[in-house]
Amino acid sequence: MAPMKKSSTATTTMSLPTSPSTLSAHSLTGSKISLNSSKSSKSSIPPSRGKKDDFEIETILEKAKFYTSVCLGTTAILSVFAFLFLIPFVVDPAISTIIADYDPVPVTCIVIDHVYAEGIKNCSWSSCREGCTSSLTKCHQLYVNYTRIPFNEWEKNPKDLDTVVWDVSYTKFLINSEGCGYPPTTNCSVFARQYGFTHIGEPFPCFYSRAYPEVVIGRYSWENNLYHLVLSLIIPNVLFAISIGVLSYWYCPCCDKACNKSSRVYAEKFPTKEDKLLCHSDDDDEMEY
Repeated sequence: MAPMKKSSTATTTMSLPTSPSTLSAHSLTGSKISLNSSKSSKSSIPPSRGKKDDFEIETILEKAKFYTSVCLGTTAILSVFAFLFLIPFVVDPAISTIIADYDPVPVTCIVIDHVYAEGIKNCSWSSCREGCTSSLTKCHQLYVNYTRIPFNEWEKNPKDLDTVVWDVSYTKFLINSEGCGYPPTTNCSVFARQYGFTHIGEPFPCFYSRAYPEVVIGRYSWENNLYHLVLSLIIPNVLFAISIGVLSYWYCPCCDKACNKSSRVYAEKFPTKEDKLLCHSDDDDEMEY
């Protein structure tokens, strides 16, 4: 009976649970394995998400570049048309005014004759015309005498008109250097009432051309003339240059080569067939490993 008891005790000792230290070691290793697996699973997510975000950003940038290119192209075309439109209406009159060299100090004029005519044949010229390209069917023709005495001096010391020696007599009088304009700045009816008929013989300030003494106008400002000329030349040309410059930098291979100082041409930036085959072979080698 004694040997049987020993065997039972031996079997009971073999079936006892493991020690707490062994359990803690197994649990730590298990937790490490689970943490490592969770880290590996988490680390595998960001690359795909990052690629997707990069693709979305690249798509937005491409769309922005496309719409910006359309706007720049439209701006360049409109700038050309605006400059061509401004040449006959602003640039040419401003240059003609500069060439005429009007005296900035107003001198003294008097209207000696006012003719109102109708019909194209009778209106060979007009002191005022509403619309520089319209045909003349009704016109006001004013003739003046002027003296180079400044008008501010005339106002201080008026003189008898019969004793005045006029520098130029019976010459055409124009509203401005072009003799025309557009409403509301130019109103020929108001101009005729201001200088003609009832105001014949009354002294008023006018401007004469030092280059062409027979040319006399009623409105002149060197600052405004220069201001309009500079704006009409700078704004369209600057907009055109900026638009074309940006578009050339984006889409012209020669400009891209000059700016980046790269010896590669635009076509060489794309991979060749040999490069593609090498890439595929490298990928296959990596898959085998």
